[in-house]
Amino acid sequence: MTQTRVPTGTMPQPMRPRPFRIQDRFAETPDTITFVLENLEDPVTPFRPGQFMMIYVFGVGEVPISIAGNPKMPHNLVHTVRAVGAVTDAICALGPGDVVGARGPYGRGWPVDEATDRHLVIVAGGVGLAPLRPAVLEGLTRRGEYQSLTLLYGARTPTDLLYKQDLLGWKASPDIDLEVTVDQAPTDWWGDVGMVTSLIGRASFQPSTTDALVCGPEVMMRAVARELRDRGVAVDRISISLERNMKCALGFCGRCQFGSDFLCKSGPVVSYGQFAGRLSVNEL
Repeated sequence: MTQTRVPTGTMPQPMRPRPFRIQDRFAETPDTITFVLENLEDPVTPFRPGQFMMIYVFGVGEVPISIAGNPKMPHNLVHTVRAVGAVTDAICALGPGDVVGARGPYGRGWPVDEATDRHLVIVAGGVGLAPLRPAVLEGLTRRGEYQSLTLLYGARTPTDLLYKQDLLGWKASPDIDLEVTVDQAPTDWWGDVGMVTSLIGRASFQPSTTDALVCGPEVMMRAVARELRDRGVAVDRISISLERNMKCALGFCGRCQFGSDFLCKSGPVVSYGQFAGRLSVNEL
């Protein structure tokens, strides 16, 4: 039997990084940089809030990084990267004009569509604001579709706060209720000091009609989810992001397996109600 050969150029290549040029970079904190990337092959890269890309530094390796930009502006990708290892160190050392590889977007995003006609509460800890920033921007764009929009954000110190200009603008906006707290602060800090969970009790939302999006360290997400649950938010309406050990992003390598799920396919955004039991199991 004669087999029909498909031209190589038309075959899907999910593992092939595409070239992206760094258009700009902004230092958020001493070890965290925000990059604006231009796709050199395609004019736009559509994505949903909460999805991630695999960012590749030639000769070093690749890492999963959540998209931090505006879903309504897919002509540029925005990524906020914290230097915590060999690949992220290499990314943060790059500047405008340098080229990286990227593939994606991948994964299940934040359920912002399911939250319409409800209160949308977003809770971020530290660099966890980066994966949530697209959801905030989407919520502001579609503000009339939600009963209310709330962002509660906590960081270690004022220096560790991301997107300081965004925070100033959101604080002044009537479309979003923003509260910010830090764990430790110098004497010239006039804001709240304490854990981000301390902000939940005074936030204005109706628990029975609330959807919550939560991202940060796992211990923080567990504490926030418990606080929201105790206030009356249904656990199945609480979404968390678990960006654990993703490597191939396609469910081949098994690095992201979490119980019976592969987080690069079932996540990284998952229902707290579905995953709460696994989060309490050590070394799972």
